[in-house]
Amino acid sequence: MKAVGFTHYLPVENPDCFIDVELDKPTPAGHDILVSVNAIAVNPVDTKVRAPKHQVEDPPRVIGYDASGVVEAAGADVTLFKAGDEVYYAGDITRSGTNAEFHLVDERIVGHKPKSLSHAQAAALPLTTITAYEAFFDRLGIDRDGGNKGETIFIIGAGGGVGSIGIQLAKSAGLTVVATASRPETTDWVQQLGADHVVNHRQDMVQQVRALGLQYVDHIAIFNDMRHWDAAVELIRPQHGIVSIDNTDQPMPMAAMKTKSASFHWEFMFARAMHQTADMIEQHRLLTYVAGEIDAGRIRTTVSEVLSPINAANMREAHRLVETGNAMGKIVVEGF
Repeated sequence: MKAVGFTHYLPVENPDCFIDVELDKPTPAGHDILVSVNAIAVNPVDTKVRAPKHQVEDPPRVIGYDASGVVEAAGADVTLFKAGDEVYYAGDITRSGTNAEFHLVDERIVGHKPKSLSHAQAAALPLTTITAYEAFFDRLGIDRDGGNKGETIFIIGAGGGVGSIGIQLAKSAGLTVVATASRPETTDWVQQLGADHVVNHRQDMVQQVRALGLQYVDHIAIFNDMRHWDAAVELIRPQHGIVSIDNTDQPMPMAAMKTKSASFHWEFMFARAMHQTADMIEQHRLLTYVAGEIDAGRIRTTVSEVLSPINAANMREAHRLVETGNAMGKIVVEGF
């Protein structure tokens, strides 16, 4: 089968940072399904895994953590899918990735693809959808079905992939969304997705949020990096919570969190698959739920650019676009 991999961890400027390779087609067993991959998407985690370091892979390593495709075959223990089903999913960071013609994945972290979307549109969604959904509804304890209607959520880094679906999930739960953006095109993007207010994360965010008449916000999601920690701690309502998806070496002073009895949560969407948790099937359920919301017209895809075909040159370009830090929504690569 065709695949895009690498043997050396090289900067994206190096034309050999990805290579086109031929690999053996895998065979599913147990809870695995074999998916014929139609489209993949690139996330910041892809670029972090591929980041330069002194290590050589033999055979070539294949990464990739978003895919949409069709079930080709199923292992003996599979009960959720059959050959011919269209699926979308984010995979498992501990296994070979989705940048291949055929890919093995545990059925319990796979969802039925939204019927109203193309494979390219669907591939943009899984990793970011799982991340935002778990951050809001599992970590912060927000009620998906409107039990927290009217509360405020401050989404820092709202224009990226996770923020783009996060805005929509928050709105569907009845929250008032304060989003950050620093460029006119990003501001327009988050407003199109439903943000009620937009503040510039390159300026004093506390002052801007207070200017909206909000002394505090009820929930905060940090979807870019932790340099905004102090502002988040200042703005979080006492006895409420902050969630972040970015590991950090920066200081995170906790004194004000303690005096507010505020909570802090990490979100890592690979945790369930990595640790084979008893509830890993929740990712199947949430992806299927979101597919229903999409088909009902309440949530839209977050794809912003599609490259074709899936090959080393386009994978390198997709990584380059993500590494600029200016990409809105998701970059998708389609078709072998």
